Amino acid sequence: MGHHNEFEQIKNYVQGDDIRTINWKATSRQSQLMVNQYQEQRSQSVYAIIDKSRAMEHQFEGLTLFDHAINSTLVFSNIALKKGDKIGLVTFSHKLGTQLAPNPGKRQLQRILDALYTQKTEFKEANYSLLYQALRRNVPFRSLLMLYTNFETELAMHRALPMLKSLNKKHVLVVVFFKNTDLHEELTKNPDTTRDIYVSTLAEDVINTKKRIAKELKRQGIHTVLTAPNKLNIDTLNKYLELKSKGLV
Repeated sequence: MGHHNEFEQIKNYVQGDDIRTINWKATSRQSQLMVNQYQEQRSQSVYAIIDKSRAMEHQFEGLTLFDHAINSTLVFSNIALKKGDKIGLVTFSHKLGTQLAPNPGKRQLQRILDALYTQKTEFKEANYSLLYQALRRNVPFRSLLMLYTNFETELAMHRALPMLKSLNKKHVLVVVFFKNTDLHEELTKNPDTTRDIYVSTLAEDVINTKKRIAKELKRQGIHTVLTAPNKLNIDTLNKYLELKSKGLV
């Protein structure tokens, strides 16, 4: 694992401190030698794992959820690389897609972009068992796994849960999935007809299902981000920074 130094604080000089870290402005103000103190930061391996099964074909503002996940991956990867972390990529559906080993640097962002450029969703169910086997085989060290997926039912989540729990034991797993924003809009309308009442009731049920899924994942100790597609970038990035600040990444 690579390392880099990050500024922590200014402190009094003591014998043995590197003179190259002397802060001359602070020294002038304090009338005594002051030095910049740095803390060593580990370079963590981070994987963006994108589900491209049919659950990611739903659309929001002209883009599929898969497209939104790609855009979020690029934004998030850019920040993580600037933080000194190494970024890898895995895509999957009923079979494995791209597998890109984690690396640092700007060129890695271009590799990720190139790898995702031609990716498409597939009208199949996501195979989490296959994903688990691939990660167990190819990711030997503890890593941050940012999994972009979309659970529509509690049954779908429970099918994947044994593999998610196993991954979370060895790694730091974050499950990112989506609110149905169209249904949220339905709840803001005043129902005038029987059909309106039916749609409103259905919308409320789906929204509550998503909340129960998120609650169960969190209960199992899995970091979870339930977000609207238009808030995906900021919510995913905030989760990464939160884990980073807690020393989990």
